[in-house]
Amino acid sequence: MVSESQFIAAERAATMPNPSATTQPSAPVSAPPIWTNIILFVLTFLAAAVLVPWYGIAHGYSVAAWVLFGVFLSANELSITAGYHRLWAHRAYEAHWSVRLVFMIFGTMALQNSAWAWCSGHRRHHLNVDDNELDPYSARRGFWFSHIGWMVREYPSGREDFTNIPDLRRDRMLAFQHRHYVLLAVLLNFGLPLAAGWLVGDVWGTFLLAGVLRLVLSHHFTFFINSLAHIWGSRPYTEENTARDNPVLAVLTFGEGYHNFHHIFAHDYRNGVRWWQWDPTKWLIGGLQYLGLTRKLKRTPPFQIQRALLAMQFARAQSSLARVAPTVTPSRISELHQHIAREYDSFLAAIADWAKVKEQWLTEKKRAVVEHWEHTSFQLRFQELEERLRLQRRRLRVLQSQLA
Repeated sequence: MVSESQFIAAERAATMPNPSATTQPSAPVSAPPIWTNIILFVLTFLAAAVLVPWYGIAHGYSVAAWVLFGVFLSANELSITAGYHRLWAHRAYEAHWSVRLVFMIFGTMALQNSAWAWCSGHRRHHLNVDDNELDPYSARRGFWFSHIGWMVREYPSGREDFTNIPDLRRDRMLAFQHRHYVLLAVLLNFGLPLAAGWLVGDVWGTFLLAGVLRLVLSHHFTFFINSLAHIWGSRPYTEENTARDNPVLAVLTFGEGYHNFHHIFAHDYRNGVRWWQWDPTKWLIGGLQYLGLTRKLKRTPPFQIQRALLAMQFARAQSSLARVAPTVTPSRISELHQHIAREYDSFLAAIADWAKVKEQWLTEKKRAVVEHWEHTSFQLRFQELEERLRLQRRRLRVLQSQLA
């Protein structure tokens, strides 16, 4: 029989546990309101809810206005997901200056603060996820707080501290954006929609759709990652934090909905790691690589992904076994325990083998004596180990179906 401590050890080997994830909700913190943000959120929401439909009924919107709405919304969201998030907050890849400039412009237009402030807060979120005192938008403080409440009051957890972004502070483009953020945000949010509307002959229709409605939807689609993506969905990779995978949110957030994967493998440029998972941000970054505009895309080794999935399956198999134990004969329970124990031993052996192969590969790489046939040999050994874990996941799924 596999002990609870063994399963916990496997989980910890496959994930990056955060002790703060078990932090209990603390008492509400009294904090003064941030009236600028409150007024902004209220007025833009009212305009989107009242003015946008009224104008549509009274005057109608041109096709060009709708097209520009889609273009600006996509540009804003992708500049946040591919730029602010995966490029600057997590350094998941490198980008040409022209791509960074586009991300800076449309990220500013998204009106979610400067890249310095956004990335600094996001790095603190990952470091202290679910810690009510240190996570700027801890989901354990409730949907409202994690969605928008953390931005309308001066909570201690949300105070700016740029000591965790020394790399971004050396970036002159981002330093310029931070210094002139308010002016740039106002010019872009008014200037671009009005100019685009003038070009297509529908100034006010374009401004309401591509300016007002675009801004409100862009805000809340992004905010869903801090709130719903920590409440609604599955946790196939880790239960050390509240982050969840949700394909519905992935559609709304341009691929950011696979949040459980992201929180355990934060430096991967992909969130939707499977080929069929909706992640246009991943496709954009990958597509730009073919044009020579992005490079050094970071990918989590498949073995590590399989290891995390299997660790969760073992933990859940043991929970299922404990649940059905009172309704199953002792001999059947013993048989199932032995089955899980064998699979678990195989799991640990695969992890040990992978570590040895990785160590050998790194040693050869450091010595710079790896010939082509040797490199191919290492890759084949890695692939064999990955296949072992894939087959084991299938066997565990069969076992779990028996315990259901």
